This record gives sequence, C-alpha cells and structure tokens, in this order.
Amino acid sequence: MNAKTSRSYPTPSIRRLPIYLTLLRRLRDEGVTTVSSTLIAKELKLTGIQVRKDFAMTGIVGRPKVGRATQDLIDHILRFLGWDKPRDAFLIGVGHIGTALLAYADFQRENLNIVAAFDNHPAKIGKTVFGREVLPMSEFKKMVALRKVDMAIITVRPATAQEVTDQVVSAGIRGIWSFAPFQVRVPEGVIVEDVLLQSSLAVLSQKLTQRQAQTQDDAVQGAS
Repeated sequence: MNAKTSRSYPTPSIRRLPIYLTLLRRLRDEGVTTVSSTLIAKELKLTGIQVRKDFAMTGIVGRPKVGRATQDLIDHILRFLGWDKPRDAFLIGVGHIGTALLAYADFQRENLNIVAAFDNHPAKIGKTVFGREVLPMSEFKKMVALRKVDMAIITVRPATAQEVTDQVVSAGIRGIWSFAPFQVRVPEGVIVEDVLLQSSLAVLSQKLTQRQAQTQDDAVQGAS
C-alpha cells in the first residue's frame, strides 16, 4: 500500500465532496466549462481556503485566477471517492427504508449497484422489489462469495442490528452502510458508516425549538 492510499483524510472534507460534485454537475450542464474555488465557495457559502484544501485532498492542482475545467474537477472527485468504477452491494432488511433505497435510482449515478436484497421475513422472501430478488439470509454468505461483494447496506431493527452485522462480517463483508438506529460493533478492519436519522432530526428539532423560543422572547420584548 502506498503512502497516498494509506493516508487518513478529514471526514468533514470527504462529506463535502458530494456537495461539490452536485454543484459542478449543475454548472457543467449549464455550459460552464471552467470554475474557480472562489465561485464554488460563494455558491456554497464556504471559504475559498476551505474549498482549495478539500480539492487538494483529491489531488487537484489549483490554478490561481484561472480555475480548472469543470469536468476535470468532477473526474478528480469521482476517482477520489471511488465512484469512477462500479461497486456492488447487498441490502439487508426490505422494510420501509430498505425499499426506499432500492427505489433510489440516483445510486447508479455514483456507480453503486444494489444487486440483491435479503430478509428473513417469509412474506418477503422470493419477491422482486424494484428489480431485485429478495433472498433469505441463509444464502447471504454463499452470495457474497459468488458475487465478490464487499459492501452491505443494513436497514434492520435495533434488536437485530448486531446479529445481522456479525453475520455479514463473518461472510466477508468489509464495508457496512448502516441505517439501523443502533451503533454496531465490528472487528478491526471493517468499516462502518452510520446514518443516524434520529441524530439529524434531533439537530433540526432543537434548532427549531431554539428559534421559536427566540422569536417568542423578541415578541415579548417588543410588546413591553
């Protein structure tokens, strides 16, 4: 493994890259062929230094006062994220969230292919959901070996999240995208990215509550 591939990058910077990508694709589609970090910073309410540091992480070399080709920036981000090549994944848990993810066509734009779904509910096994057959978890390990899949998307209940995680790890999965509202434990060498919807809702709800309280205080002060 070379120094570049073994390097650790700031998670906040990585999280911003898809936001840049969305903006750059829109600009490209609007006919903008060259873009500067200053323009991107202005569009996204960031600082130019922040944008340049994030881009430098991907190997993009800046051109002061000139900018870079929009498509070149897009290509660099895609390569850095590993979205320039197809990646297959299995989904476990065909409930409301799992079904919604199977229906989300934009994953293909980032080269993520959910090739099969798994569940233990008898009423779901054997059905086809948005083009994927629902298989029993008893076939998971065999299918991982057959399809050479190294990524799993987990959308199960908290009560079964750890059990399912243990099962997918033992099958050879090394990357887990977890939508389960439960922080699972994994052995060293397995990567887990948690999507905690409740945490995001908590931030929004608290900020709204704070805003409402401030509005009420302002109203009281204005009436006095």
